[in-house]
Order: sequence, then C-alpha cells, then structure tokens
Amino acid sequence: MDVQRKLAILADAAKYDASCASSGTEQRDSSDGKGLGSTSGMGICHSYAPDGRCISLLKVLLTNACNYDCLYCVNRASSNVPRARFTIDEIVKLTLDFYRRNYIEGLFLSSGIIRSADYTMEQVVSVARSLREQHHFRGYIHLKTIPEADDALIAEAGKYADRLSINIEMPEEGSLAKLAPEKDVRAIRRTMGRLRLKLDEAQEAKTTKAKPQRFAPAGQSTQMIVGADSADDSTILNTSANLYGAYKLKRVYYSAFSPIPDASRALPLIAPPLVREHRLYQADWLMRFYGFDVGEIVDGAAQGMLPLDIDPKLAWALRHRDRFPLDVNRASREELLRVPGFGTKAVDRIIATRRVTSIRSADLTRLHIPRNKALPFIVLSDHRPSARLLDEAGLVERFKPKATQLGFGF
Repeated sequence: MDVQRKLAILADAAKYDASCASSGTEQRDSSDGKGLGSTSGMGICHSYAPDGRCISLLKVLLTNACNYDCLYCVNRASSNVPRARFTIDEIVKLTLDFYRRNYIEGLFLSSGIIRSADYTMEQVVSVARSLREQHHFRGYIHLKTIPEADDALIAEAGKYADRLSINIEMPEEGSLAKLAPEKDVRAIRRTMGRLRLKLDEAQEAKTTKAKPQRFAPAGQSTQMIVGADSADDSTILNTSANLYGAYKLKRVYYSAFSPIPDASRALPLIAPPLVREHRLYQADWLMRFYGFDVGEIVDGAAQGMLPLDIDPKLAWALRHRDRFPLDVNRASREELLRVPGFGTKAVDRIIATRRVTSIRSADLTRLHIPRNKALPFIVLSDHRPSARLLDEAGLVERFKPKATQLGFGF
C-alpha cells in the first residue's frame, strides 16, 4: 500500500479524536537556523487554541489495527474497515514534508493497540524521538499515551512531546466496562496520576535546577464521548470537574458519539444533537474561566441535561434573576463574569475603562459586548432596565440563538 493510501485511511481513522489543540507550550522557532519548525506559526486551519490562534496539525494514527474491541470505535478489532500502518520513517517524512509546504505546524499522533501497550508506546515515542533528535523539529507534538505502558516510556514521551493525552472515553466506569471491556478505568486514572506527578516534578525543577528535565510543557488532556451511553450532562460535568481537580488537566474534550458501520446493539442508533456537545464546552468554559462551580451550572437542569436552546450562563442568570440588574461601574470582576454577554476579555476591558470614566450604553459596542444580551442584566450611567424586564415571559425566546450564532462569547 502506498503512503498516500495509508494517509487517507489513517487520517480519516483519527478524526474521532477531538483532543488535538496545540496551546500552552513554550514558544520555539527556528529563526536561529539550528532547527526546523515552530510552535507559533500559522497554517491551514484545523482547530483553534483557547487564545483564538488558528492552528494546524497533521492528525493521524500510527495504525488503525487494534487488539481491543471497543464497541464505540470504528477501528475496533471486529470492525470491517480497511487497515493500514505507517512505518516510523513514513510518519516522520510526512510531518516534515507537510511542514515545509506550510500545511501544518505540528503532529498529533495516536495509534491502535498492536502487540502490547509497551510495543505501541515505543513506536509512538520513536516517531517523536526521530523528529526531535535526528531532524531537530521544533514544531508542536501531541502524543497519545497508552495507559499500561512502562513508566520509562511515559517519561521519554514527555521529553519529546509538548502535550500528552489519554482518553477516559466514558464518564462512568460502568459504561466503559460495558462498551470497552479490555480497557480499565483504574489503569487510565493511574496513568493520569503518573503524568500529573511528572508534570509537577518538571514544574518544581524549573525553580530549583539550572537545566530542568523537560516534560510535556503543555500538560495533559483527555476526551469523553457524549451520547454513547445514558450519562446525562450533570454526570459528564461532574466527571470533568473531578478530572480537573485530581489531575490538573489542561482540557477535557467532548466528542459527540457518531454512529459507526456494523454498530453493536448496545449503542444508540442516532447521534446526539451537536449542540449538546457545544453546550458542554460552554459549561466547561464556565468552570475553567468564569468561576462557576459545576453544581451551579447543572442546578435546576431538567433531568440533569443542559438546555439546548440557550447557553448555560444565560440559563444560570435566568434562574438567579434576584442578582440582577448589576451595576457595571461598581461590580466586582467575579460578579461581572456572570453577566450574560460578558466574556473574560470584555470584563477586563470594562475594569480598565471604568478606572478613568463611567461606562455608558454607547461604550458597549466599543468594548465588543453584545448589547441585546447584556442590557437586561446591567445598570449603566445612562441605562437601567425596567423592573419587570427580567420577568417577561418572552425573555428566554428573545435570547435563543440562531443556528449560525453558536459561539463562546457568552
């Protein structure tokens, strides 16, 4: 099989893994003429980093052959799909060729489990080792970690990769046991714990050693599949909160289940609405950047599910109308972050502006704040909403987004 055909198969096989953003690492480039690649360059867009930067990664599997038979995975052992496998040299050459053509700025590499966890992890690490040591590649590298792999291989992976990730797959242990019996959630969490310890050690070494050992400076991430089991949004978000707290994850990614060929009867016949995935990401944003506790987000959620017609921050505000309207010129940063339509950058601009002048209605546009969404919840120098506005029956309908307006500016 030629490389082009392998690429078609293995790039398509990798599309179900959502955890491939390239943010959070140290800045490197090759302006000194001693290497190849950069972690800050621009290319064809495949994803967006949390800071809004457009990023592009060559996202492939080493192989889509796998010993495991996870029911939700199109590459499971019993699946009737074309199989392919790259050699180490083929992936290295593809990465370098794609970079030189300005198609990508880095590599996201995962793999099916072949022979054993150690053998698979060694193959994955060998690609990163070759890129870094033989070709002096300074671009971004994200490697998938195999839970049962030897600790020495995990340490070596962190030496070469910017980010490591291991997918927890399901929000509940029982679901993973049912749908992926070869996988062990305890082994996955043990590996997450090992990664956290190594990340903590690397961080501490920066302050105590002249030349600290490098270990995955962009941290670790994971992914959960949404809609393959009966877990509600409350369960999913509580699992995420636990993962963030216990393992200091950089990101939890949510991937809406997609029906696959020859699917098991244990799986749903249809995919969940994509807007559900979107609402989970918004709720995740509230936990990480807006100071919301998971209990606040899902409190009052019908049957543990986030509303699909409005974003979770607006839903919270409508449940707590007694806290509004809020005086923008006097409120704390924590209070401002809870106003619908106020993003983190907008709040910082508000605080900077009100140091020198009172904020008026006309200033909202200049501060990039959606007036229609914010005005019912705030008091300004020249604006105070009517006393009955927050109780109007049509308020929710007023804020329902159109299909093209889904975004994180909330």
